[in-house]
Amino acid sequence: MSEKSDYARILFAIEKIDDIFEYKNQYKTIEALLNSKLGFDATNMCIMQIGETLNKLSQELQQRHSELPIKESYLTRNYIAHDYEGVNKHIIEMIIREQLPPLKIKLQNILQELEN
Repeated sequence: MSEKSDYARILFAIEKIDDIFEYKNQYKTIEALLNSKLGFDATNMCIMQIGETLNKLSQELQQRHSELPIKESYLTRNYIAHDYEGVNKHIIEMIIREQLPPLKIKLQNILQELEN
């Protein structure tokens, strides 16, 4: 895969992170977001798309940036996709609060690297 392909995938993952926080802003709190069927479904779809997209990054980029939680993101994608009715809202809340903000920063830094 080309660097441009990785670049586009990283942009898409950042867009999905931004979408989740936009949804949260519309519902005011993460709890309200996840208690809404629409908010819960939209958020989980974005999380699945992030996991799928990161897993498609080139092996070269994955090796250069081993700090990316690619395996964890993909496992979370599988957890949501294969046990949707069993998804624990507290896990999704933790991902939103604790995992997505630093992931976005890491992805933005990689974008800057790819631009240079």
